[in-house]
Amino acid sequence: MTDFHDYNGLASTARPVRKKFAKPPVKVACLPCRASRTRCGGQMPCSNCVSKDRECSYLPSKRGGPRKKKEKASHSPEAESRQDDAQYVTMPSPPEFEDASGMFSQIDDLSLPGAGLRHLDFQPEMPSMFQGFFTGEGQSHMQVPPMPPSMTSSQSFVRTYGSEPEILNAYYDFIHNYFPILPPRVSPPCRDRPLNVPVPGPNTSEPMMMYRPRSPLSLAISAILALIPHPSDLEPSSAASVIQRRAYAHSFAQLANSTIEAECDLDLSATDPGQALSATRPFVGRERFHSRTPVDLESLLALLVLSVYEYAQRGNLLKMRYRAGQALAIALDKSLHAQMGNDEFSEARRRAWWLTYYCVMQGSIMPAIVINDPQFTTPYPSFSSDTEGWSILIQAQQVLVSATQFIGDLNKCLSSQSGMYYMFERMQQLDAWTTSVITQAELLPIMPQSSDFGDHNESITAQSIRAIARIKLASAQIKTHRFRAFSDIPIFIKRHCDLTAANANPTPTTEKSIELNTSGIDNVTCSCSSLDTFRRATSTEYMTPSDSSTTSSEIHPELSNMTNTYAPQYSQYPFASGFPYSTQQSAKICLRASLVISRMFQSLPVPQPLSDNHSQGQRRRPLPRTMPSFACCLMQSSYAMFMIFYKARVAKQLSLDADGERGDDSTGQLIEELRQGLQRIVAAVSNYSIAFEAMDGMRDEIEGAYKTAFPA
Repeated sequence: MTDFHDYNGLASTARPVRKKFAKPPVKVACLPCRASRTRCGGQMPCSNCVSKDRECSYLPSKRGGPRKKKEKASHSPEAESRQDDAQYVTMPSPPEFEDASGMFSQIDDLSLPGAGLRHLDFQPEMPSMFQGFFTGEGQSHMQVPPMPPSMTSSQSFVRTYGSEPEILNAYYDFIHNYFPILPPRVSPPCRDRPLNVPVPGPNTSEPMMMYRPRSPLSLAISAILALIPHPSDLEPSSAASVIQRRAYAHSFAQLANSTIEAECDLDLSATDPGQALSATRPFVGRERFHSRTPVDLESLLALLVLSVYEYAQRGNLLKMRYRAGQALAIALDKSLHAQMGNDEFSEARRRAWWLTYYCVMQGSIMPAIVINDPQFTTPYPSFSSDTEGWSILIQAQQVLVSATQFIGDLNKCLSSQSGMYYMFERMQQLDAWTTSVITQAELLPIMPQSSDFGDHNESITAQSIRAIARIKLASAQIKTHRFRAFSDIPIFIKRHCDLTAANANPTPTTEKSIELNTSGIDNVTCSCSSLDTFRRATSTEYMTPSDSSTTSSEIHPELSNMTNTYAPQYSQYPFASGFPYSTQQSAKICLRASLVISRMFQSLPVPQPLSDNHSQGQRRRPLPRTMPSFACCLMQSSYAMFMIFYKARVAKQLSLDADGERGDDSTGQLIEELRQGLQRIVAAVSNYSIAFEAMDGMRDEIEGAYKTAFPA
C-alpha cells in the first residue's frame, strides 16, 4: 500500500512538467507571438503583448486546432455532386515528412534533377534549418506564411476559368508547346478569357473558386494556369499576388489528386471486398475533356502535369517521382506501351505513353523502367511538320539518363580508385551516342506550308520539342565531360568536394563535409555561391599539368597565343592520363554545349494568347513559359560557363604576368561570349520564375554568381 502511495506521489510530482500542454493551443495566434515563437493566449490584446507593451494584431491561420481526418480529403463523386459547384474549399494535405531528413533529400548534386530548387515546404526566411519543426503544435507545412497588413490593401486576381472549353483553350496557349500531352487542336484558337473577378484577400482561410473544373486533367491544368499572372493584376510580383496564386494552384492540385483517387475507387471495395478483385475497372461517365482523348486517360495525364507541378512549383522531387510512378502504373495497366492500333484515339494513347515514359525517366536516378525495353512497341506520336521530332526527344531523354548514371558510377570508381578503364570506355561510348543523336537533332526538317490552324500550331510545338531535345543532349555532354574538363574544381563531383590540387591535409571543415557525405546526406550547395574564391586563389591552384600550355587556346579557337608556364608539376589523379579525352577537349565540348543550351532556351516560344482589348496591360508584361521539367539543364550550362570564365581569367592573368603587357584580346572575346550566354540563362530562368516559385532558387544562385563574375 505504501508503494502505491509513493507511486502516486511521484506521478503527481511529475505532472507539473506537462502542465503546459493541459490547455490546447489557440486556433489563431497574434503575429508578435508567432514571430517570437511564444505561446499566445488568443485574447485581443493577448497577455504577452500587454506585458511587453507592444501592438497586438491577428491574421487568420490554419495553425492549431484538431487535425482533419485523412479520409475527408477524398470524396466519392456522389458526395461531391451534393456540394455547391460555385465554391469549393480544399483540405490541407498531411505532412510529407516526419523529421528533418526530408529537407536533406532536397539538397541535390549537379547531376540530379533539382539542383538549386527552392523547396516551398521549408520557408527560406527561417534562421535555423530545423526551426519549422518546433514552432507550434498543429502547424501544417503547407501553410502559407502570414502577411503584413500592408500587403492586403490592393485587389488580387488569379487566373481561373469558367468552363472546360476555356481551360482547354488556355492549355494550348500556355502549356502545349512545352508539354504536348493532348493531340492537336480540333477547333480554332479562342480569346483567352480568365475570370475577371477579384479573389478574396489572403486573410480568408481557404481559396474560393467561382468554377470547379470537372476532370482531374482540367483541375491539374488549372493548377499550372493559376500560377501565371492574371492580366488584370496590377502588381503580379507582389507578395500578396504570389501567395494567392500559390494557394489557388495548390487547391487545384489537391482537388485533382482527390478526383483521381475517387475515380480509381471500386464500389465493391467498400461493400464486398471479397468480390472487388474480380470486378471490372471503374466506369467514368464524364464528358471528354478533349474530343480525341479517352476519358480513362485523363487521370494519367493529370498525374503527368502534377509531376511537373511538384518539381517546378513545389520543389518536391519526391512527389515529382511519385506522381510519375502513379502514371506509369496506370499506363502499364492499360497496356499503353503496346498499342499498335490506328483509330481516332491512337495519337492520344501514343502521347500518353511516351510522355509517361519521359516523365518517369526525368524523375528517376535509377530508372523504374528499362531504357530500351523490347516490350515497348507503341509507335511514337507524330508531328506533321517534323516526323522525327518525338523520336529525337525520347532519345535525348535516354541519353541524359545514361549520362546521369555515368556520373553516379564515376563517383563510385573515384571513391574506390578502381574500374576507371571501364569508365573510360563507357565515356567514349556515351559521347559517341550523344554525338549521333545531336547530329539528328541539328538536321532541322523542312516544314510544309499549311493553312490549317492545327498544323500551324503543331509546327511551333514541334520546333519547341526539338529545342528541348537539343537542350537535354547538350546537358548530357556537360555531364559526360565535366569531370575531365574541371577535375581541378572539386565542387563539380559529388563526395569529392574535399579534393584539391594543393591541399593534401583536409581541414576540419573538409572532414565535416566527408562525414556528412558518407552518412548519406549530401549537403552540396550551388557552386555559384563559392565562385568568388577563384578571385583570391593563386593561379596554379586550379591548373593541371595538361593545362600548362594550351588550356585557353584549345578551348576557344581565337585564343592561340595564350600560354601558361606556371602550372604545377603534379597531377591530382594518377589515372588522369588514361582518359580518352584531354582536359582541353572536354572543356571545349562543355563550352560549346553550354552555349547551345543558352541559345535553345532563348529560342523556346513565349505564350501568345489571343487577348481582349482590356488586356493591353498584360501584353506589355512578359508571359512565362511553363513546364520547366528540364530546368536543371540551366544549372549545368551556367556551371560550365562559370568554370571556363574563371579558367580564362587565370590564363589571361598568367599571360600578363609573363609578358608584362596586354597582348591579343582573344580572351576578352571568349569572356564576352560567356557573358552573353550567361545573360541568356539568367533571362530564361527569370522568365520561368514569374510563375514557378521553385525556380527562384536557381535564378538567385545564377544571378548572384553572374554579378560576382561581372560586377556592374
